[in-house]
Amino acid sequence: MKIGQVPDVCQGHAQCYIIDADLFPLNEDGFSGVGPADEVPPGEEDIAEMGVEACPVAALRVLP
Repeated sequence: MKIGQVPDVCQGHAQCYIIDADLFPLNEDGFSGVGPADEVPPGEEDIAEMGVEACPVAALRVLP
């Protein structure tokens, strides 16, 4: 499973970061540091989905 950020959508609400700072790091400007297709470690799929769903502007997505 992978997670990805939709370019230019993040507004820096950091709700994903609150769910899991390791899976959803922030960059130096306070916006999501998730890349276009970051691998989710085995066993962390549920928390990754929670972080994606927590984004109020749908800046993140679950990838196959």
